[in-house]
Amino acid sequence: MAQNMMLYWGSGSPPCWRVMIALEEKMLQGYKHKFLSFDKNEHKCEEVKALNPRAEVPTFKHGDIVVNESFAACLYLESAFKSQGTRLIPDDPTEQALVYQRMFETNNLQQKMYDVAFYEYYVPEGERLESALKRNKESLVAELKLWDGYLEKMGKGSYLAGKSFTMADVVCFPVIAYFPRLHCPREHCPRLMEYYEMLKDRPSIKASWPLEWLEKPEGPDTLKNL
Repeated sequence: MAQNMMLYWGSGSPPCWRVMIALEEKMLQGYKHKFLSFDKNEHKCEEVKALNPRAEVPTFKHGDIVVNESFAACLYLESAFKSQGTRLIPDDPTEQALVYQRMFETNNLQQKMYDVAFYEYYVPEGERLESALKRNKESLVAELKLWDGYLEKMGKGSYLAGKSFTMADVVCFPVIAYFPRLHCPREHCPRLMEYYEMLKDRPSIKASWPLEWLEKPEGPDTLKNL
């Protein structure tokens, strides 16, 4: 079945990484894939555009089905292969609600991290303001406190939505992994750092670890001065 799948991806991209973790968790190793360099703008190639008018990755194809948004691709894989591999969405509606809540809250954490870590990349030099970056940092610190509180409430050794690994973890771990890499002070998110240490050696995560992170484990210190 996996041989009928094709994933276009870029290394280090949280959206791409989460789809790759989902594929591993659903025991779909052996899928076809094509690595595209962001530096060379390879994700804007005609091959991707033919499937994804936004020319973004991940772009995922299974037979005649094309799914381009990472959350959608992850949920599709769980739905199509529900009885295979790790069960990522629980049956219980109450448990489901928390999984979905944490999944979609990940967008807040990811955007606020980007707003600080990649401020100079996204904002043209003439438009950069120290006051804006300061506000972004304050917003990120508040967001980290929120997530730390979630894990504190769940109890030591918990995953993001309970005692089992779920789609919430698939979706959010690639974002959380950026914090230690970019030297975020541990005091801002001690529970998240414990969570990161607990999950970083999970087989699905190790198998899909970003290529350049293997070569250079530490990234720039863009989160050092929060």
